[in-house]
Amino acid sequence: MLHFLYSQLFRLVLPFLLIKLWWQGRRSPALRQGWRERLGLVARSEQPVIWVHAVSVGETIAAAPLVRTILERNPAQPVLTTAMTPTGSERARALFGDRVQYAYSPYDTPGSADRFVERVRPRILVIMETELWPNLIAACELRGVPVCLINARLSERSAQGYERVPSLARPLLQSIRWIAAQADDDAQRFCRIGARPDRVSVTGSVKFDIDVDDEQRQSAERLRSEWGNRPVWIAASTHDGEDEQLLEAHRRIQSRLPEALLVLVPRHPERFEAVGALIRSKGFRLALRSRNDAARGADVYLADTMGELMLLYGTADVAFVGGSLIERGGHNPLEPAAWGLPVVTGPHVFNFDTIYQQLSDGEAVIEVASERSLAEAVEQLLAEPAQARRLGDNARAVVEANRGALHRIVEGIETRLADQ
Repeated sequence: MLHFLYSQLFRLVLPFLLIKLWWQGRRSPALRQGWRERLGLVARSEQPVIWVHAVSVGETIAAAPLVRTILERNPAQPVLTTAMTPTGSERARALFGDRVQYAYSPYDTPGSADRFVERVRPRILVIMETELWPNLIAACELRGVPVCLINARLSERSAQGYERVPSLARPLLQSIRWIAAQADDDAQRFCRIGARPDRVSVTGSVKFDIDVDDEQRQSAERLRSEWGNRPVWIAASTHDGEDEQLLEAHRRIQSRLPEALLVLVPRHPERFEAVGALIRSKGFRLALRSRNDAARGADVYLADTMGELMLLYGTADVAFVGGSLIERGGHNPLEPAAWGLPVVTGPHVFNFDTIYQQLSDGEAVIEVASERSLAEAVEQLLAEPAQARRLGDNARAVVEANRGALHRIVEGIETRLADQ
């Protein structure tokens, strides 16, 4: 009954979603692209595909090693990647070029999901993290398509939410062929809300299987050399409500370290212009990445481009990871950790609580609660390179110690494909 009510509600909301898509597309034309795909009217696949779904940028980046490994092991096998957001789709195209097929994932009405699955003909659906869409999963189950939830995480807050609708959550989870959980706590929560224990494994997080290649290192060194010999900190994946706090923290830092440069990277491209205006209104000298502005004389370097965060981490001495000073839940701290940077975060990290706990256990992260404590932490790390190196080395060590999830997940996917 709850599934039926959910489907009817989504059908009622669908026209408003399409209107919202059209309205937002006035400023961001990419939002209007692929609207037919969102209704399931996707191009028909000539061959069955391995379908990898990653909702947005972070999940797409996490899926990249998996997709590359699938392509290497099965060069003749078509791979379809889907995303919910334009930024996720753009990032996938930048990562994979013409080696895979692309589409926006369908809205979760029964008709849209059925049309999409019927047309793309998946051999398997691999969902990154915790994107649980009842009608999409039901459409796959109807056709005997195994669904795997990979790099799966489930916070206590989310688990409690699913526990309020057990008649919807339990059948949904029991339809999933394999849940590859990031940690024991995640696995236990999935079982608690209805997953079959024999279909849940703890594989670790593929986000630990991240590499900084030579090309990225060289590009970061070239960019950093253009800025002169000055302390640099990066605030990455920031949200509305954080930027002003970060700028005030930077003002405090510059009162002690006048040459300090802040590299500010908003999470969403539609905010680039507003964040630039905020920076100017605070009296800071601004350089824009999109214009290749020289940052040597700037106070703030605004990264108003897409797909360069990993590169920009390599230019910094200290990294603050956003979404954590507000109750957003935080973003992935493993990219700066892989660079060997000391990681600073706000208190709200429930989206990555297991990873942050591992960094904390490894003495590789500093938690702050306000702009004042943020400024104090960053200033100390910039002023004391030995301490920053120690935390950065600890962060890299945590990444190295937890590699291997990718191999376990690829083996698991191939086992499910062989069982068909």
